[in-house]
Amino acid sequence: MASDPLQLAIDERVRSMLAQTQTPGAAVALTVDGRTIYAEGVGVRAPGCAIQLEANDQFYIYSITKMFLAAITLKLAQNGQIELDAPVQHFLPDLPVEAEISVRQLLNHTGGLPDYGSLSAYNADLRADPGKPWTPDQFFTRTLEGGMAFAPGDGWAYSNIGYLIVRLLIERVSDATFRTVLDEQIAKPLGLQHTFVSDTREDSAVLTPGFSTVLSQTETLENVAPLYHPGWVAHGVVISTAGEVARCIEELFNGEFLPDDLVQMMLQPTLVPDDHPLFQQSAYGLGVMIDAESPYGLLTGHGGGGPGYSLAALHFSNVAGHRVTSVALANRDAGEIGLRIAFELAAMLVEHGS
Repeated sequence: MASDPLQLAIDERVRSMLAQTQTPGAAVALTVDGRTIYAEGVGVRAPGCAIQLEANDQFYIYSITKMFLAAITLKLAQNGQIELDAPVQHFLPDLPVEAEISVRQLLNHTGGLPDYGSLSAYNADLRADPGKPWTPDQFFTRTLEGGMAFAPGDGWAYSNIGYLIVRLLIERVSDATFRTVLDEQIAKPLGLQHTFVSDTREDSAVLTPGFSTVLSQTETLENVAPLYHPGWVAHGVVISTAGEVARCIEELFNGEFLPDDLVQMMLQPTLVPDDHPLFQQSAYGLGVMIDAESPYGLLTGHGGGGPGYSLAALHFSNVAGHRVTSVALANRDAGEIGLRIAFELAAMLVEHGS
């Protein structure tokens, strides 16, 4: 399906979109029916820099990590180590959460847990000392001090704290760190060379520079990659490349990592009350964003964003009769540029009759 005119058109379109948000560059991967037709770095590594961003440059993938956490949890359920509808306190009796929340409710954000992203204390502490993240106990204490958002099962609210609990659950049941579990369950079996869970600021040495004003007292755009500790992402954050994320998406939805019944369970939607301009019908499954009304068939995947990076990994079931995986990892946290590029690539395949 790939052609030189299509590749040139993608280059031009992505460069234009990057310029609109003053984003230096992006790594992009596009697969059609499991075959990679485009894998390139577009733009540069830093503003005013002549060094080209490469296709295999590594990024924090932020909330795309939730797909990995959910997939591993379902694998543990397949092996009989976790019961999805059991209260998570059955596995984590020392969890500092009084309300009984099932593992399934954690995965689809219906557990009623609040989030910390909008807390003034979180943002103040992050800016004051980006190298000293909150501990899990601090995340729980400070996020839950205002109580639950609603009773478990009575609504939907995106919660990174919920996925912190998922990570703790995986580590308790597996008797290993999330980093080790991801390496053994996903990275090694798929032959991924550049995908791992980041634990320390030293891990940032492999990252492409990521630009943001979030850590600056004067709103100055700066490379935050060496400053930001990955522990500020409560559930953990994976470092990866566009191509390796695309491979994971393909394996998850079209491969043998999970049996079909668990994939279908993962894709059972809970409608999301928030409207999004790129989604026709926003919904969430178990660790995946869903749009059953997308013009390109069933849309699944996840967006992500945090200091320095804007990202998306999307899978479309029917783009001009083909299944398509579209991944965009951009090195500035501006305007959901990663998500917009990933959507645009699907539209371009239709435009070019591919």
